[in-house]
Amino acid sequence: MLTPELINGCIKKDRKSQKELYRLYYGYAMRICLRYAKNKDEAIELVNDGFMKVFTNLQRYDKERSFNAWISTIMINTSIDHYRNRIKQMEMEELNAKHELEDRENILSHLHYEDLIRLVQKLSYAYRTVFNLFAIDGYSHEEIAEMLSISVGTSKSNLFKARENLKKMLAETLVTDQQQMSYQK
Repeated sequence: MLTPELINGCIKKDRKSQKELYRLYYGYAMRICLRYAKNKDEAIELVNDGFMKVFTNLQRYDKERSFNAWISTIMINTSIDHYRNRIKQMEMEELNAKHELEDRENILSHLHYEDLIRLVQKLSYAYRTVFNLFAIDGYSHEEIAEMLSISVGTSKSNLFKARENLKKMLAETLVTDQQQMSYQK
């Protein structure tokens, strides 16, 4: 359980306290980072990087705020920082800002959370990050554009393309599932 003593121990760099805080919030942090990561190994890297930031900035934590919200912000920002670093390493996909959001159906609502995460992880870094920030974390395109240093149009385009890719992957998954079911009959 999170206690003021545990937080104070972490601030004093007590390894036992840090280990306990890590143990308490690892699963929560992993669920956040998995949405942004390409795979579980990358998510573990994000979680560990995020906890380094937690431990080095814990004295800044406002005890009036929810600790879950505070650590969530750190994990999301760590994922965004990772995304920015990846952009520098790889060439960004060609983006077309003229796309409008046409997707009014919510085909993703029929998926289990784990299935959705597996599909989202297959998206490119750019698409995955914008999709998570907009569709899951509730940021506006203006906020996303500012966070990622991209235009609002690029944010909208990335979201549109992410949804199109997810629909395509979902359709492929459904076809595969139907084929497997017909083989079993």
